[in-house]
Amino acid sequence: MSNALALVIRVAVVAVSLWVATLIVPGIDNTAGTTSTRIGTLIAVALIFGLVNAVLKPLIKVVGCPFYILTLGLIGLVVNALLFMLVGALASGLGLPFSVGGFGAAFLGAIVVGVVGFLLHVLIPDSLDQR
Repeated sequence: MSNALALVIRVAVVAVSLWVATLIVPGIDNTAGTTSTRIGTLIAVALIFGLVNAVLKPLIKVVGCPFYILTLGLIGLVVNALLFMLVGALASGLGLPFSVGGFGAAFLGAIVVGVVGFLLHVLIPDSLDQR
């Protein structure tokens, strides 16, 4: 499998995870009108999600290393929620009909996206992990 196909699979997994979050977490909404625009919105938000996690999360982990150690990693839940709120704000700022209604919704949404993403990655193994 090529790297491009692996990237497409990763984006699809995050998009499905975001869709599940919009279904079960109150405060996370995809208000696009048609099914195709909802799917497009989820894909765009998944790309934003991937960029935010690729750029900011490693920096935050390095800078916040003492907090991760002090809280035995539980600060990671707060960091994930804040990054999820940032993704919602960026999506809204770009005119996408995706919103995150506050810290509580972001906290639950980050957990849902993480769990669903993990389960989907178990079901759909990534060839990059098998090398």
